[in-house]
Amino acid sequence: MQSNLASLLEQKFAVSQKVYRLCKEIEAQVANKFSEIEYISQFNQYKVLNAFQNHQISDSHFVETTGYGYDDLGRDTLDAVYADTFKSEDALVRHQIISGTHALSLCLFGILRPGDILVSVTGKPYDTLEEVIGIRGKNNGSLKELGVRYKQIDLTPEGKMNYEAINSSIIRNAKMVLIQRSKGYDWRPSLTVKEIGEIINMIKSINPNIICMVDNCYGEFVETIEPIEVGADLIAGSLIKNPGGGLAPTGGYIAGKKDYVKLASYRLTSPGIGKKCGASLGMNRQLFQGFFMAPHVVAESLKSAIFCAALFEQLGFEVCPSANDIRTDIIQAIKFKKPDLVISFCQGIQKGAPVDSFVQPQPWDMPGYDSQVIMAAGTFIQGASIELSADAPIKPPYIAYMQGGLIWNHTQLGIMIALQNMIDKGLINI
Repeated sequence: MQSNLASLLEQKFAVSQKVYRLCKEIEAQVANKFSEIEYISQFNQYKVLNAFQNHQISDSHFVETTGYGYDDLGRDTLDAVYADTFKSEDALVRHQIISGTHALSLCLFGILRPGDILVSVTGKPYDTLEEVIGIRGKNNGSLKELGVRYKQIDLTPEGKMNYEAINSSIIRNAKMVLIQRSKGYDWRPSLTVKEIGEIINMIKSINPNIICMVDNCYGEFVETIEPIEVGADLIAGSLIKNPGGGLAPTGGYIAGKKDYVKLASYRLTSPGIGKKCGASLGMNRQLFQGFFMAPHVVAESLKSAIFCAALFEQLGFEVCPSANDIRTDIIQAIKFKKPDLVISFCQGIQKGAPVDSFVQPQPWDMPGYDSQVIMAAGTFIQGASIELSADAPIKPPYIAYMQGGLIWNHTQLGIMIALQNMIDKGLINI
């Protein structure tokens, strides 16, 4: 049977038997890590199921509303299911939120006022937040232009939290602290929920009134607990990442303290309206079903990331995290050090996609980024990074960031094709 599969891959996908044998060896090496992932997936699946049952989800919650969307039972109950699962006082889940950056922006602009201080304790935030805050760009309606002051505590040279700096006076007068769970486009370990809790405890000991907001993108359901459970006041993320389960066609969420969620909802609609309006337009079923599927899909993504780490580590590349490291997000970074290697890898991932496999991605000037970016995303939902995708800023040290994978079997093949693409171009040998 193995020989039949190897022949199929060679005939239909041009994956050599040498690449296939190497990948099967790597798969065997990481099998013990897969069992750990399955446990976490099972725990989170039961947690989500319990929330669905607590709120008696039925077909009536999938009914379409239009116009103002008054009394949309499905929309309001989906908020309650998210709040129940994430252990928060309230939640705002809307298809009108277009991205994780948008969800975070709603929190920032909804809560912060002129003269307030925002402090990022995880160094420079993700690229697309730079113009939101005012680190980059001008006269664009940023927080800076509106009078919100920004301070930043950089990570240590090893990419770790700078606890000494966090414990200094820089935090004391802050209105809000931003904690980015995932590495983003950095070369550092992503934060575990336990580490996030330690940071929040330190901040609250300095000033208990500081609002701690966590950028939770790429992290949902990777661990058995979420940041709200260790003291976060707000979390936010995208539905075309983990919690959408590959079925949400668009959207984002915010969860946390009721008063803060309300302020964010006022920014999405208007003061006085907030969460009370917003037609679901028939999307409720996809959002519910995607959230139900999310723990399983996240597990498939994690298997892919661990396999990718082990494979390229064996081939001599630096990876972050390594195959044996604790995982707290679905992102796998590979340091290629050369632009042709990183471009070839991303093009190979695209070649293995179910959608647009015939397209060859090229670096381009993507809005919100300070360098050209190559993005491979042969996805059913445009830009969905819970589906198999890979992207890389075209700048030293030429790091590719792979994430997602709805189905482990597909993602493994996508990685095989990416490796074969690099071999065929004479860039690496095995």
